Amino acid sequence: MQDTAKQYDAIITTCRELFIKKMKDYGSAWRILRLPSLTDQIFIKAQRIRSLQENEVRKVDEGVVSEFIGIINYSLMALVQIDKGIAVQPDLDVDQATVLYDAYVEATKTLMLDKNHDYGEAWRDMRVSSLTDLILQKLLRVKQIEDNKGKTLVSEGIDANYQDMINYAVFAMIHLGESE
Repeated sequence: MQDTAKQYDAIITTCRELFIKKMKDYGSAWRILRLPSLTDQIFIKAQRIRSLQENEVRKVDEGVVSEFIGIINYSLMALVQIDKGIAVQPDLDVDQATVLYDAYVEATKTLMLDKNHDYGEAWRDMRVSSLTDLILQKLLRVKQIEDNKGKTLVSEGIDANYQDMINYAVFAMIHLGESE
């Protein structure tokens, strides 16, 4: 599991660097997005990954890695929105946003390590296409919970689903890095 933690950190470092650069370019304009808007952004990225996995021809010269990074970063933004609520105007500077980003990464990594211990790193035997499908399934669950105004009878909440999507995307990126 030591390798998994190091691989996880390396991928998150890449995602974090892009997040910070975009914060410097755009500020925290994302803070005005409602959860369904973030969910839809993640859904678009996951659908594109699935499409790229299924189709021979690509018309846009961007691979799946940038889409998995987007899933990770948008999911982290969603976790911030759940905690802080939706802002009317951008209200975070780069440093504030980065502190929040790091806090949600740490909580999500801890969840991954705990599950990884219990599941015995079963994800290592999974295909990237299966991880993509699991992300899409989580997105459909989140959409249903959002449509139910956040109410669930027996299911985990939206935040746990976003954390799972982050972890599945990281696992997919680890697989992709190992196959290069």
